Amino acid sequence: MDDFGASALRRLLEAKREAVLATHATHGDATAWVEAAQVVDVLRLLRDDPACRFDMLVDLCAVDYLRHPDHEGPRFEVVYHLLSTTLLQRVRIKAGVPELPCQIDSCVEVWPAANWMEREVFDLYGIRFRNHPDLRRILLYEEFEGHPLRKDYPKERRQPLIGPRN
Repeated sequence: MDDFGASALRRLLEAKREAVLATHATHGDATAWVEAAQVVDVLRLLRDDPACRFDMLVDLCAVDYLRHPDHEGPRFEVVYHLLSTTLLQRVRIKAGVPELPCQIDSCVEVWPAANWMEREVFDLYGIRFRNHPDLRRILLYEEFEGHPLRKDYPKERRQPLIGPRN
């Protein structure tokens, strides 16, 4: 790995400067914070541009910054971890998601593998992915109330009991 994704950040700034809020590439950690409204376009560029060739979505996760003393901005972040298997580079893309409306565009059209990852984030954080083909719980049962990875989810909360379905 030559520059650990820093060249992808430079290319992203050249092609989509209006979408990029900030970047850093220290200690082999190339990260870009982008406008949530443009995240799908950014991800498509990183996949399709011959200078980038990020052909694998390694992971898609979320962060809840509720009451975090050093965080300014939206409560949530959706984080996309990308890998270029041909260039052997990694990059991380982050997009802020407000508490209301707690939603961002789905990237399933760019990476079909995002389908289940987005469902997991929806299930555990309550972030809705617009235009997702099948946005429903994936880990918890449908009657489960709330989203357990949110910082304000009460750990003592009792869930409704459900019986077997016939």
